[in-house]
Amino acid sequence: MFLQLNHQKLQVFGTSQKFVFECYKLTKIFPQDEKFAMVQQIRRAALSVHLNLAEGCSRKSQAERKRFFEISRGSLIEIDAALDIAAKLDYCQKNNIPELGHYMLECFKMLSSLIQKS
Repeated sequence: MFLQLNHQKLQVFGTSQKFVFECYKLTKIFPQDEKFAMVQQIRRAALSVHLNLAEGCSRKSQAERKRFFEISRGSLIEIDAALDIAAKLDYCQKNNIPELGHYMLECFKMLSSLIQKS
């Protein structure tokens, strides 16, 4: 927000931010009794994707950068698993959240590429 750093110019950074917004929008429609369970878990994991990416970009060593990118990608996988459960509970359906799916796939590809390069 205040710091103007190079990682903010990366496509993956903008995509991960959009992904976070989509996760927040989706979880607004979840049942009220999930407010402190699945909703919070998905939101924390979505923030983890974005924040670990940012922190990884600030690390000097290649091994540290790679680790933060792996954590970020792991959070994507966690959200995918949570959304699978949410769909089975009829909280959402894959075909009703195409933007979220698009951003998830794009983040996954770009993070995987960053990991491979690190």
